[in-house]
Amino acid sequence: MNDASTTSNRQRKRAATAAALASAVEWYDYFVFGIAAALVFGKTFFPAANPVAGVLASFATFAVGFLARPLGGIVAGHLGDRYGRKPMLVAAVAIMGVATTGIGLLPSYASIGIAAPILLVLLRLVQGMAVGAQWGGAMLMATEYAPPGKRGLYGSMVQLGVPIGVVLANSVFLLAEQAAPPADFLSWGWRIPFLIGVLVLVLAWFIHTRVEETPEFRQAEAKFAAEQSGRATSPLRLILRGHLGTVLLAGGSFAVNTATFYILITGTLDYTTRHLGMARGPVLATTLLVSCTQLAIIPLAAALSDRIGRIRIYAAGAVGLLLWAVPMFLLIDTKSLVALAIGSFVGSVFLSIMYGPQAALFAELFTPKMRYTGASLGYQLSAVVGGGLAPFIMVLLLESTGTSMAVSGYIMLLAIVALASIAVLAKRASATKPLAKDAATPRE
Repeated sequence: MNDASTTSNRQRKRAATAAALASAVEWYDYFVFGIAAALVFGKTFFPAANPVAGVLASFATFAVGFLARPLGGIVAGHLGDRYGRKPMLVAAVAIMGVATTGIGLLPSYASIGIAAPILLVLLRLVQGMAVGAQWGGAMLMATEYAPPGKRGLYGSMVQLGVPIGVVLANSVFLLAEQAAPPADFLSWGWRIPFLIGVLVLVLAWFIHTRVEETPEFRQAEAKFAAEQSGRATSPLRLILRGHLGTVLLAGGSFAVNTATFYILITGTLDYTTRHLGMARGPVLATTLLVSCTQLAIIPLAAALSDRIGRIRIYAAGAVGLLLWAVPMFLLIDTKSLVALAIGSFVGSVFLSIMYGPQAALFAELFTPKMRYTGASLGYQLSAVVGGGLAPFIMVLLLESTGTSMAVSGYIMLLAIVALASIAVLAKRASATKPLAKDAATPRE
C-alpha cells in the first residue's frame, strides 16, 4: 500500500472516530435529561398534588427540546453547507456542554419557585438546538470521508453515538443512585450526570480542535464557499423551493423509529416504575443492557445496506416495529424483568436495523450543496413528530385508556406512515437510476 493510500485511510478513520465521539458525548448530554424527566423532574421542578400532572409537565419539558431541534438543524445546516462541517460540529458540542452543566447547577422549585422550571425549559431549548445542529455535521464528517461502497458503514459510526450515549447516561444514573440515599438522590444525586457534562465538553472540544481537517475536506469547504459566494440562493431556500417533499418523506419514514426509541428509554421508565411498581434500579439496568446490543446490530445493518441497498434494510426495520408493537407491551405488562428485557431487546433490534443505514440514506437524498440542511431537517422533523412527543403521548394514552395497547396502536400508526414514505422514496430512487454506487439518491 502506498503512502497516499495509507494517509487516506488514516484520515478517514480519524474523521470517523472524531464524528463518532462527538455524537456519543452529545447524545449522552441529551439523554440524561430524558432519564431525569422520567425519574426526578416531576418532583423537583413541577411539584403537584397529582403525580400524573408532574410527570406530564416533566415530559412536556422533555418535548420542548425536540421543538428546538429543527431550528438548530436549519441554522447549522445553512452555515455548514456554506462554510464547512467541522466548525458547526464544534459549536454544537460546546453549546450542549454548557447547557447540560447549567441544568446540573439549577436550583429546584423549592429554592427559587417558578423561575426553576422556566430556566429548565430554556436550557432544554438550548440542548435541543445543539443536538439539532450536531447530527448533520457528525454524519457528514463520516459519510463524506467514506471510501466507495462503505458510506453506510461509516455513517453508522455516528449512529452508534445514540446507544453509547444511552449506556453512559444509564450507567452514570445507576452509579448516582447507588451513591446517594433516595432523599439525597432527589436533592443532589441526580445532578451528578449533568455536571459530568462539563468534562465531556472538555473532551469533545479537545478532539475537535486537535483533529485536523484533511486537505480533501478543506478543498471541499473551499469549493462550497466559492459556489455559494456568488449566489443569492441559500441552501434552505433551495430545499424549500424544490426538495421540501423529500424532507417530509424522510421525516415521515423515521418518526416511528424516534417515537419507539424514546418510548423504550424514557416512557417505559415511568410506566414500569409508576404504573407497574417495578424497582427503578433493575429497570435502568435492563435498559442499559438492551442498549448495548445496538452497538453490534447498527454497524451490521449499515454494512448490509452497502451490499443490498439502504431502502430494503430500512423498510425491514419498519415492518418489524409494526409487527412487534403489540407483543412488546404484552411482555412488558407481565411486570417481569425477563419479559421486559425480551420485549425491549427485540424492539431495539428493529430500531437498529432502521437506524444503521439511516445516516447514509439521508445523505444520499440530497446533493452536497444542500446536504447538511436537507438531511438535518428530515431527521429533526421526525424527532419532533416522533421522539419529542412520544413519552408525553404515551402518558396521555395510558391515563385516558388504561391500557398499554393504545401505545402499541400509536407505534403501529407511525410504522404505517413510515412504510408509505419509504415506498415513495423507493419509487423515486428507481426512477432516478443513479449512475454511481454512492450517488445522491437512496439505493434500493
